[in-house]
Amino acid sequence: MALDIGEVARRSGVAPSTLRYYEEKGLIASSGRNGLRRVFDGAVLERLALIALGRAAGFSLGEIGAMLSPDGRLHIDRATLLARADDIDSTIRKLAAVRDGLRHAAQCQAPSHLECPTFRRIMKAAAAGLIASPEAHPVGRKGR
Repeated sequence: MALDIGEVARRSGVAPSTLRYYEEKGLIASSGRNGLRRVFDGAVLERLALIALGRAAGFSLGEIGAMLSPDGRLHIDRATLLARADDIDSTIRKLAAVRDGLRHAAQCQAPSHLECPTFRRIMKAAAAGLIASPEAHPVGRKGR
């Protein structure tokens, strides 16, 4: 089944500009044109789902591209997946510490947060880089 770029965008939720970008990067391939519009094989929807899953897991487009062969087969290294899962676990632990620190700070009865030993420990951990900002973590980030 052949789908034009607008139909692929509608079904996948991926903007046409992103589809063109993915094609430029070799992640997907059009099967031709219908007038001025790119046409894709229906299998592109599954490939886009794989790209979305890779992005959600924090993989770069380059890393995802290395996992996808032009013939549609996958080349996913299981050790890479385990390493990414370990990275996600680390991110979860750090973000949980931030969440717990924020909850403590919101409920702390100390006259000043700087007088609270728990708050001071959280500040020290953040200054030492033990607690990173969510922007520093690739998991779930938006964009290409």
